[in-house]
Amino acid sequence: MQDLEIYIRDLEPGAVSRWLEGQLDDVRLDDADVTSVAKGSARFNGSTLRITLYPGAFGKRFTSLVIEGDELPWNNDLECARSAWRMMEGEIRCSLGEWQEGDSLDDEKWWRLDHRGEQQVVWN
Repeated sequence: MQDLEIYIRDLEPGAVSRWLEGQLDDVRLDDADVTSVAKGSARFNGSTLRITLYPGAFGKRFTSLVIEGDELPWNNDLECARSAWRMMEGEIRCSLGEWQEGDSLDDEKWWRLDHRGEQQVVWN
């Protein structure tokens, strides 16, 4: 099982499902309420993906989007973030690479995609 995770700032209701409907098949995600955890599914190349939205990540303004499956439409978090940004045009963040449990988050850099372009930033 693989996963992708991106963080969406000030997520608008319905934005994730609208974006994913253009990327995946049979999207089943009710993201009309972005203040509580939402779980859904979709299909990609015949396999089922699990989709979960976790609001209130990193200072409450971000929503974590996790997509899990055996085969994913993007090769990494940054490709997924780029696709989401093109549709949503807000601020999207993702990790630079593989983070593992126990790694320090203090100085970790993230990708930030917004109207200024793609930049590596410290989260705060």
